[in-house]
Amino acid sequence: MPPTQQQPSATAIFYRNLRWLRFVDRFGRKGSHTVEYLGGLADLIGQAFVACVSRPFYSTELLQQMDEVGVKSLSITGITAFVTGGVLALQTAYSLEAFGGKNFVGRIVSLSLVRELGPILTALMVAGRVGSGITAELGSMTVTEQVDALRSMAISPVRRLVVPRLLATILMLPVLTAIANVLGILGGMGIAVLEIRMTAQDYITSIWQQLSISDITSGLSKTLFFGLEIAAIGCYNGLQVEGGAAAVGRATTRTVVLASISILVSDFFLTKLFLAL
Repeated sequence: MPPTQQQPSATAIFYRNLRWLRFVDRFGRKGSHTVEYLGGLADLIGQAFVACVSRPFYSTELLQQMDEVGVKSLSITGITAFVTGGVLALQTAYSLEAFGGKNFVGRIVSLSLVRELGPILTALMVAGRVGSGITAELGSMTVTEQVDALRSMAISPVRRLVVPRLLATILMLPVLTAIANVLGILGGMGIAVLEIRMTAQDYITSIWQQLSISDITSGLSKTLFFGLEIAAIGCYNGLQVEGGAAAVGRATTRTVVLASISILVSDFFLTKLFLAL
C-alpha cells in the first residue's frame, strides 16, 4: 500500500493564509498611496492652470525662475548633448564602416538627437538639477512654515510658488532642447571631420536632405509635457514635506526618481502618438 500523504495542520494553513493576507494588505496600501499621490498631483496641476489665466500674475518671479531653469541649466545640458553627439557619431561610423555607409553618419546623428536623445537627455538633466532644486526650496519653506505664512496673508501658495516654476520649466525646456540639438549635431560634426575624414559640407548636406520639420517639432513638443511633469512633481513633493531636513532630502530624491521615470514612460506614449499623427 502506498504511504498516505500527510495533510497540513490547521496551524500551517493559518500561517499560510496570514502571509497571503499580509501581502494583499501591503499591495493595497501601496496602491492606495499611489492613487492618492496621483490625485493630489492632478489637483495641483488643475489649480495651477486655473491660476495661470486669472489675476494676480507674479511676472518678476516668473522671470527669475526662467533664469534659474533656463540660463543656469544651459551648461550641463549643452555639455551633455555635445558629448553625446560626438560619441554617437564615433560609434555610428565604426558600425557603418563595414558597409561603406560613413556618409550616413550625419543623418543618423541628427535624427537620433532631434527625435529622442536631445529631448530625453535634456529633460533628465533638468529633472536632476531643477526638479530637485524646486523640491528642496519649497520643502524648506514648508517645514519652516513660510508656506503657512503665505496662506495667513491670503496669498495662494499655488499662484505664488507653483505657477512661476511650472511656466518657467514648460517655456524654457524646449529652448534648452533646441540648443542641445544644435550642440549635439556640432559635436557629431567635429568627430566626423576629425576621425572619419568627412568634410563639414558633406556632413551638413546629409542632415539638410534628411531632417524634416516634423522631426524637429515632434521632439520639441515632447519637452512641453516633460517640463510639466518635472515642475509639477517637484512642486508637489516640496509642498507635501513633513518633518525636518531629513524629510526634505527624501522628498528631493523622490522627485528625481519619479520625474525621471515619468519622462521615460511618457516618451514612449508620446512617440507612438506623434508617429500615428
